[in-house]
Amino acid sequence: MNDHRARKRFGQNFLQDSRIIADIVRAVRPQPDDIVIEIGPGLAAITAPLAAQLNRLHVIEIDRDIVARLHRLPFADKLSIHQGDVLQFDFGTIGGRKKIVGNLPYNISTPLLFKLTAYVDEIAEMHFMLQKEVVERMCAAPGGKDYGRLSVVLQYFFDMEKLLDVPPAAFDPAPKVDSAVVRMIPQAGRIGIAHDFDALAQLLARAFAMRRKTLRNNLKDLVTDEDFAALDIDPTQRAEDIAPQVYVALSNFLCEKNQNRG
Repeated sequence: MNDHRARKRFGQNFLQDSRIIADIVRAVRPQPDDIVIEIGPGLAAITAPLAAQLNRLHVIEIDRDIVARLHRLPFADKLSIHQGDVLQFDFGTIGGRKKIVGNLPYNISTPLLFKLTAYVDEIAEMHFMLQKEVVERMCAAPGGKDYGRLSVVLQYFFDMEKLLDVPPAAFDPAPKVDSAVVRMIPQAGRIGIAHDFDALAQLLARAFAMRRKTLRNNLKDLVTDEDFAALDIDPTQRAEDIAPQVYVALSNFLCEKNQNRG
């Protein structure tokens, strides 16, 4: 029986649809010796079936009341419970190549996804429940309103696929938005290798700062018309029209230009 009241400040919406829970666990494909980390186990809807197939399961939970519940579960001896804010958690403290899974609070999903890019070399794959709109932005191709800085940064690190849509009724309490499950598999160099990732990130922030403006306007003082011409980029296009690999190429071009100037 669920006697825990969802806390809005923690963005809690507890998954309760058994079919969707089974689909997520099937997608994770847990093997007994896998290193699996679950973010936000909540009332253990996904935790229980994962733990049943694993020798050990790491869980990260901020809510002290839920942590106390986790300690009382019949399979608590299989759990390594990390209490605290996942945005402050050092995933490197858990050794080995990790599978990460979670029904992520919508209010922290984007900063958490950016944070996880720092651990990409330690990650085998990730499966997350997120706001459907965020998943569509993550997986978006150039040319549409969903495509943006989040799309390019995550596509630089991961091959991503939306696995299933999840309606509000699958949760208690029901959120006001649709959700979706995404699979993220690290794939180095899928859109090229940046000479300086921080420089690429700054370029993207500038390019997408004002979406209605052209690349020429958003990147003035940084990229000249000669630079655009050298890479065969039309500067009258908007940021959303440029493929991810072109941003990597432009960033590398600017890095080399600055090095030669120095």
